[in-house]
Amino acid sequence: QVQLVESGGDLVQPGGSLRLSCTASGFTFNSYSMTWVRQAPGKGLEWVSTIDLRTGRIFYADSVKGRFFASRDDAKSTIYLQMNSLEPEDTALYYCTRDSRPGYWNEYDYVTGRVEYDYWGQGTQVTVSS
Repeated sequence: QVQLVESGGDLVQPGGSLRLSCTASGFTFNSYSMTWVRQAPGKGLEWVSTIDLRTGRIFYADSVKGRFFASRDDAKSTIYLQMNSLEPEDTALYYCTRDSRPGYWNEYDYVTGRVEYDYWGQGTQVTVSS
């Protein structure tokens, strides 16, 4: 069965860095797109970044562009989210998700929240505070 397991969340001071990991199993890793989504306390889900594992294209939300960087390790079936210059506003539960319908969605769909995700990890908590 499909499993997504996140790790790497922690308490960090403003300006610090963290790297989140998401290890996938139960499906052909490079046939899908994988997305990081976050949920801050008392707020709705926010799309953060998508890596299209079929093409290598990567998309970022404007709120994290230039600070967060997505990458992959196909040998480990793992994606990463390197988060730099962290701000208190980045405090959230970060989820790794698998996009449904590979190749169907475009960047506009991610930005506007129209994408459907068919599998989610359990989430990893990132807290940015002094």
